[in-house]
Amino acid sequence: MNLPADFVTYTKPLLGEQWKSFVEALDGESPTSIRINHSKMTSGKLSNQVLWCDNGFYLDKRPRFTFDPLFHAGGYYVQEASSMFIAQVLKQYAFPSMKVLDLCAAPGGKSTLIADFLDEHSLLVSNEVIRSRANILSENITKWGNPNTIVTNNDPSRIGKLKGFFDIVLVDAPCSGEGMFRKDEGAVAEWSLENVRLCKERQQRILADVWPALRSGGVLIYSTCTYNLEENEQNVRWICDELGADISSVDIDEEWEISSSLIEGVTAYRFFPHKTNGEGFFCAVLRKKGDEENGVRKIKDKDNRSKINLETEYKNLILNSDRFTFYPRDDKWFAFPSCLYNYLQTIKSELNILSEGICLGEFKGKDFVPEQSLALSNFLNREAFVTLEADWKTAISYLRKEALVFTDQPKGYILLTYRNIPLGFVKNIGNRANNLYPQEWRIRSSNVPDQVEIII
Repeated sequence: MNLPADFVTYTKPLLGEQWKSFVEALDGESPTSIRINHSKMTSGKLSNQVLWCDNGFYLDKRPRFTFDPLFHAGGYYVQEASSMFIAQVLKQYAFPSMKVLDLCAAPGGKSTLIADFLDEHSLLVSNEVIRSRANILSENITKWGNPNTIVTNNDPSRIGKLKGFFDIVLVDAPCSGEGMFRKDEGAVAEWSLENVRLCKERQQRILADVWPALRSGGVLIYSTCTYNLEENEQNVRWICDELGADISSVDIDEEWEISSSLIEGVTAYRFFPHKTNGEGFFCAVLRKKGDEENGVRKIKDKDNRSKINLETEYKNLILNSDRFTFYPRDDKWFAFPSCLYNYLQTIKSELNILSEGICLGEFKGKDFVPEQSLALSNFLNREAFVTLEADWKTAISYLRKEALVFTDQPKGYILLTYRNIPLGFVKNIGNRANNLYPQEWRIRSSNVPDQVEIII
């Protein structure tokens, strides 16, 4: 790898005698890892576990995930192993009935990981400021299937208006990307000392903007995928000195070979590719000082739920429907956990929401068309639909949004599954079936393999 000269000059002294091993690792192959969604499937025969994440596993080689229906169904998420360390943080700091913000959340790896730690009374707000990336985030959150999630598209300064609202805030900050050199040649080409400086300033601006939204005593998880001190330890000190926080620690095992902070007095966790089986990653945990009053004003329910006929007619579409509030937004109908509904109203009063809870479907004329969000929800009541198990070729055709024919099936809406995991809906009209898979989600590649490659 042709590393930038300034990067070598800066980083080599930080690593000292480990520099040679570090460079050799960068010239090696990047490991492939996935995280299983245990709400939908088991890990099967996978055995090479990511040590700091119970649901994380390494694969022997990188398959073509695009052509695995389980990937599209939310059965697992392809995530870099080092970043799964957030699971170890949440093991120690998560608690019941918490409100969590993932501020820079796209494409959704850490948000889906956080979702695994939510109990039924906890809320996750996943935000992304860039609209195109926020749409991808919303897609991945929908595929994971948790109903107690909200996806927003807002600047951090706007979220900061929710004063004291969140118990935990994760800022996986946009960075210079040094930790991705092995995976992304573009990161090497774009790197410069000036970009490091700009990233540091942007990170501080993001942190300052969102800081009011974290309650006193709340936890900030700060992470990057870079190596330099400016974006990492120096920013941790800046958070302590300028925003008011104390540094906390995370329990780790020595055999994981996670490196410690490179600055005395700062507790942090560093991942180097020559020591840990993953890419470059930095993480620190801080607790907000102060005793100001927490919380935001409560918003009265603006939805006229007293006139909803959907609640009686369609609440059987989801399991445990008595725990949900049913309501309309635009032309669509939603279900959201009742215990969190007031929080949803508060979020709506301040932020731009892209997706929330379970989108059940919409009326088109007299016909109620079920949504993909319902098909992929962990609370889908399968008994409410005719279900058809698809083979691999049929599943791929469906995911490519191709025309399908099911002459031996009844007319109406049919839930397609693959290996008993829901993929989505079709409307069978006899001579053909209308493919209801979202157009923007479809597999675009035409280079379809001849046969399935079993991953799990």
